[in-house]
This record gives sequence, C-alpha cells and structure tokens, in this order.
Amino acid sequence: MTRTQDFFDLTGHVALVTGGNGGIGLAMARGLVKAGASIAIWGRNVEKNFAAVAELQSLGGVACSFSADVTDPTSSAAAFAQTLDTFGRLDSCFANAGGPGNRGRFIDLDRSDWTATHDLNVQSVIDTFQLATRHWLREKLRGKLIVTSSVASMLGLPTAAGYCMTKAAVNGLVRSLAIELGPSDIQVNAILPGFIETELSLNTPKAFQDGARRRVASGNIGKLEDMEGIAVYLASRHSDFMTGQSVVIDGGHTIFPL
Repeated sequence: MTRTQDFFDLTGHVALVTGGNGGIGLAMARGLVKAGASIAIWGRNVEKNFAAVAELQSLGGVACSFSADVTDPTSSAAAFAQTLDTFGRLDSCFANAGGPGNRGRFIDLDRSDWTATHDLNVQSVIDTFQLATRHWLREKLRGKLIVTSSVASMLGLPTAAGYCMTKAAVNGLVRSLAIELGPSDIQVNAILPGFIETELSLNTPKAFQDGARRRVASGNIGKLEDMEGIAVYLASRHSDFMTGQSVVIDGGHTIFPL
C-alpha cells in the first residue's frame, strides 16, 4: 500500500519552470523539489538564477538554471535544448514567466503597449508550450503543461486591461490545447493565483492591498508556500484526469461579496 507521504512522489520527474528564479515560480519550484522532482529554472537575471538554484539545492533537490528571455523565441529554443541536454528528459512544463506589462488608461495605450504585454504573457507561453509539446509528440511521450494565469483574468483591473486580457487569453489557450493534446496523454491546466505576497504585489499601494485582504475569506492574503501544493498536484500522475481547467487559488477572493 502506498504510504501517505509518497502519494505525490515526483522522484525521477523533471520540471521546467520559466521565471522560476523568484516569486510564484520559485515557490512552485520549492514544492516540486520537496516532492522529489529535478528542476530546470529559466530566467533572465543570472544572479537570481544562481540564488534560486542554491536555495533548491539546499532543500536537497537537483536544480539547474538556464539564461532565457521568453519573449525571444531563439533564446527559449536554446534554453530548451540545454535543458534536455542536462536532464535528458522533461515531464512537466510550467510557463510561469510573465508580468503586468504596460499599464495605463485604455485611451492612452498605443499599439506597442498592447503588443509588448501580449508578447510577455501570451506569445511566450505559446513558444514555451510548443517547444515542450513538439518534443513529447516527436518522442511519443506524455507530459504536463501548466501556465500561471491570474484571477485578474476573471475580475478585471482598472488601467491594467492588457494584463487582464492576456491572462484571459491563456485560459482560453489551455482549454483548446487540452482537447487537442488529450489523445496524446498531455494534460494542460492554468493556475489562477489571487493576491499572493510577492515582491511585486507588496509594491502595490496600501489601499489596493487592504482591498485584497477584505476580499479574502480569512482576511489574510496568500503566502508563497500556498503555491507549492497545486504545482505538485498538477505535475503528478494524480492529475491525469484533470485537464483544460483554470484552478483558482485566491482564498475566496473571486466569490467574496462586495
């Protein structure tokens, strides 16, 4: 009989986490390492990459970092080749890299603002997912595709239309890919965090943070460790019957009455 502590054992599993050198990406990598997975970190900041790898190794895990700008398909392709050369396999792909993009009033944003946000939050996911999927299909392997979306894709935010729109776009991408890739035993899901304590979120105005707390059932905003378990679940074989879903991790924010 499987022991409880082994139920989500990821020993031998290799996970790629883009933007995994900090914030939510690193939090998910921590959870994956604790479950036994080996981690490939992609990030642009070499110093942060090294620090993330050192932290994951201190937890007893196997981790390597690769310099990558996910908005540059050539950079992503090179990092993917390095990932396979280093680990010899890939089992799950977390397209986590992204950001708020160019913000401002709708009437003030020009085409370049929209394009930049789209390249960061949508095109980068497409490029990363294509690299992983082409490899799995070519080698006749199964796999897991996971993207970090946001509850903003459901709620909307003023002066952040580009961010909300692009996060909604990846939710739609997940649903379509789940149907298309299901026969190849590839599951595709999105994680929609609410307000989580990251360096970026804690830089927002206090009034915004207070509002987020009021919309959480417990009154406490999310901690980075709250992202660990969902990453392990979606990478594991126990999520094989779950695909095309947008998994909300928000403490009740999206259902809380105004």
